[in-house]
Amino acid sequence: MANSFIGRDMAVDLGTANTLVYVRGRGVMLNEPSVVALNTQTLEIVAVGAEAKKMIGRTPDSITAIRPLKDGVIADFESTEQMLRFFIRRVHRRQYLIKPRIVVCVPSGITAVEQRAVKEAGYQAGARRVYIIEEPMAAAIGSGLPVHEATGNMVVDIGGGTTEVAVISLGGVVTSQSIRTAGDDLDLAIINWMKKEYSLMLGERTAEEIKVALGSAFPLPTEAEAEIRGRDLISGLPKTVTISSAEVRQALEESLHAIIDAVRITLDKTPPELAGDLMDRGVVLTGGGALLRGLDERLRHETGMPMHVAPDPLDSVAMGAGKCVEEFEALQQVLVSEPRR
Repeated sequence: MANSFIGRDMAVDLGTANTLVYVRGRGVMLNEPSVVALNTQTLEIVAVGAEAKKMIGRTPDSITAIRPLKDGVIADFESTEQMLRFFIRRVHRRQYLIKPRIVVCVPSGITAVEQRAVKEAGYQAGARRVYIIEEPMAAAIGSGLPVHEATGNMVVDIGGGTTEVAVISLGGVVTSQSIRTAGDDLDLAIINWMKKEYSLMLGERTAEEIKVALGSAFPLPTEAEAEIRGRDLISGLPKTVTISSAEVRQALEESLHAIIDAVRITLDKTPPELAGDLMDRGVVLTGGGALLRGLDERLRHETGMPMHVAPDPLDSVAMGAGKCVEEFEALQQVLVSEPRR
């Protein structure tokens, strides 16, 4: 094969919070927030990715910063397509004569219409063929689980928009649960809790920072504290309050319950043979949510199963999809493919 053809196939982890692009032979080349800033008058794109994320909650009337994906699926088709095109162009430097094949990750509970939207966005962004892989499958491959063997592998992938829980064996998903409670809901829970307890209004970005700095799912050996700035709902003026990680944990409780329940329901639906394998092998946690302090402890406590956090939880899905691109022929069976209509 001529050199210029190598490295054109790519895998895209089109996430609610971040989009990662993996290029064949080169690894993850791009990891940017899934945010687009538009000029509302001319409808032109002002910024994409990290630059656009800085603008959330800080824009004048003439600019809106939007997140084109909601709950793991495309909410705003045009912006998704433009964002994809922008990201693909950035890694696909030289204009090859041949368009790339692209593998895109989608949540497992996605409808046929939502799936078609993802494919269409890929074709519009300049793909020759678009293949689809389910996120839990990609996460399992990316975490290094032996998905093709006749043993049970369980993966809990907590992203920005969806939490995917799946049991995988023999290269296929045996049972799965996809719920729309994930990282974004944890941020929202913090916003609502601060409103209720302190009548303090927070922005999305501040809430996310609190989650990262103070969030936990299980009591910590030493509880931390931090000062938080927001707007006082009563006086309308800026105000600072000090909250502890124990309070943040209380705020996250309800959303965490939903995630724990999804894990329980999936275990409940797992065939007994595979359930036995899982007791030996344990469950792998991936996605940004796996970084929440003490989540593995909490799940171990609630389910009695051994829990392991994947080595690189944020990149697992992209790496798994990337492996499908590298070993396209070998892994083709895990891709959901149908001819383009």
